[in-house]
This record gives sequence, C-alpha cells and structure tokens, in this order.
Amino acid sequence: MKRMFCLLLCLCFLCILCASGVCAVPQALTCHIAEIAKYGNLILSVPASGMLDAGYAYGDVIRVTIADRTYDMPVGSSYSDVDDGSMICRLTITDEEDVITLAVNMGDLAGEAGIAAKTAIDAEPGYRWDYAGGLDVPVKVTISMLEAGGYADEYHMRQLVRTNDRADYPRLTDAQFANFRAVDTAGMGRGMLYRSSSPVNPELGRSAFADAALAQAGVRTVINLADSEGALMEYPGFADSAYASCSVTALNLSVDVQGEEFARGFAKGLRFLIENEGPYLVHCTEGKDRAGFVSAVLECLMGAPAQAVVSDYMVTYENYYGVERGSERHARIAQSNICKTLAAVFGVEDIHAADLALEAQEYLARTLGLSEAEIEAVKACLSAQNGTEK
Repeated sequence: MKRMFCLLLCLCFLCILCASGVCAVPQALTCHIAEIAKYGNLILSVPASGMLDAGYAYGDVIRVTIADRTYDMPVGSSYSDVDDGSMICRLTITDEEDVITLAVNMGDLAGEAGIAAKTAIDAEPGYRWDYAGGLDVPVKVTISMLEAGGYADEYHMRQLVRTNDRADYPRLTDAQFANFRAVDTAGMGRGMLYRSSSPVNPELGRSAFADAALAQAGVRTVINLADSEGALMEYPGFADSAYASCSVTALNLSVDVQGEEFARGFAKGLRFLIENEGPYLVHCTEGKDRAGFVSAVLECLMGAPAQAVVSDYMVTYENYYGVERGSERHARIAQSNICKTLAAVFGVEDIHAADLALEAQEYLARTLGLSEAEIEAVKACLSAQNGTEK
C-alpha cells in the first residue's frame, strides 16, 4: 500500500511538471520553403526565434519532412556544428536576421532532397533554382521533436567563436588575421601557392589585409572559388586593389566539394593555373572550406603526407577560433572535416594509410577530367621556385 501511494505521488508530480510545460514536447511546426539560397540551403518561412519560443533548443534532434521526404537532423547555430556532408537545422538570430536554414554542411540540400535543380545563367547572381515538376509550391515543411538534447554534447563541443574585429586578434599578424599564408608542404615550390580569405569581399573585415598580403607576396594569378565576375566588380574598392591587377578566374562555385558543379569549376581553375604565371592564390570567402579543400588536394598531389595536409588545414581554425593544437576539439574538427572529405573523394578508408599523391592524381583524372599532360603541367607550375618558372 505504501509503495502504491509513492507511485501515485510520483505520477501526480510528473503530471504537474508536464502541465507546467517542464516535460512538454514542443508541438510540430508547419511552414514552407521561402527561398532556396545560393548553395542549395532551404530558408523557411518561420523565424528562428519562433522555433525557440515553441520549445525547441540548440542540440535537439528533430525530424523534418520536406514535401514527402523525411530527414533527421540536429538543431545548431553554425554549419560546422555537424560533419561535412551531414544535415543541420541552423538557427540564425542576429540584429539583421532571424532565419531557419535547412542545409547539408558543404553540400546541396535542395538537390539532394530532389526539391530543385540549379542552372547557371549569364545574369546576376549567376544561377537559377528550378523546382522539380509535380511539387506543390511553396513546398510544405514540417518540423517535430525526435530527441530533446540528443545532440547537446556534440553541439557544445563544436561551438566556435570568431569575430571580424582586428583588435580581437592582437597575437596574429595582419596576414594571419586574413588567413593568408603560403602553402609550403612537401613538393611545393617556395612561395608558389598561397591560400587566403577573400581579398575583395569586405564582409569579414579582412579583405584589405588579404589584399596587402597578396601584393607583398607578388601574386599574379588568382583562383576565386566564391564569386562570379559580376559580383567581383561590385565590391567597393575593387578597381584600386592589388587584386585587380592579377589574372583572375571567378568560378562562383557551390560549397558542395563532392558535387559535379564543383568538379567542373575546379578543373577550370586548374586549367587557368596552367595558362598563367605564378605565384598563385586560391581563395573563397573565409578561405576555410572550399579553399581548404582545393589546397589539400593540391598538397596531396605534390606529395605532402596526411599529417602535413591536416596541419595546414587546421591553421585556419587555430587563427580564426583559437582552437588549440593537440586538443580533443582540434582532432575532432580535423577528422569530421578535411579527413572525412578527402577520404570520400579519394575513395579510401583512412587518408593516413593511403598513397595520397596517387589518389590525388587519380581524382584529378577521374573526377575532374584532366589529362595526364594537364596534371603534369599543374605539378610543374606548383613545383617551380618563382613566378617566372614553369
């Protein structure tokens, strides 16, 4: 009898908690796709603050139904809260934005989900999204709770903070603040290849520093992974920049480095590199993801070991976010990003156990469609010791 009384008391207590909202499961949210962004991310019609007000939280795992397809994904605040190739419901709440974005980190959710196809066009912004036939537009999206806090530990491990204020990085040089550095791993000619954040896009507060570093390094040829030619010309101060005096190919690539569009653009960029004099610069916007991937593939091609490739990639996280070399966070970021991506595109289990030079050469031939002569020409360009040697 006493035991039964205790059980009833516990049940009553739980009912009180649930009635007060402590144990309440958030109601499902129904909305629609308001916009498909440049890289295939889906912008929803409800605000991020509304999702939080409804009882959802960062670190929850949710179930998302888009038209007739269902996906499970965590709620986060940054694309880097998940591995490359993984889905995320990203909540952005700032003075300027209050947005829910469904995305694949370094991928194309609109294409992957069969929602829409991207077509290149001559007019700005250089692309158009066309919804798949048979879909009711606007496309309905439903969000429901799958596991409250189910991703919380991983979410908190991945929280990275970067500012765009130079004064917040007193220990970095101007070039380091701009994420500008020489790619000097094994096989690379000294001062032949550089990587950087954008020297012309001012949104990160780093463009002037990157442009000054570009000029000091004597860069002659630029592979711009992020912008179209039209967008490039519209950046304030572009005409007066050192960047404007370089030979530039503006590829306007997606962030899906494993997609066909990126492969075509990467091949175009390497053919441009062959046709022009070094030193060379490869950049995207942050100089972290697309530029990081391209730099890593070229480092592999030229004979760099896996540890050197990973170490160079992680310098960006050390400088931008203060991630400590040797820490658990450092290792987990590397494994979930560049290690995972290179393994996927090369088709290997572990990049540390692979012949990376051979894998990179086969990737350039198989996926990018470069000929043997073109691959040898890329290697000759990158191994030269100054901008006049080929």
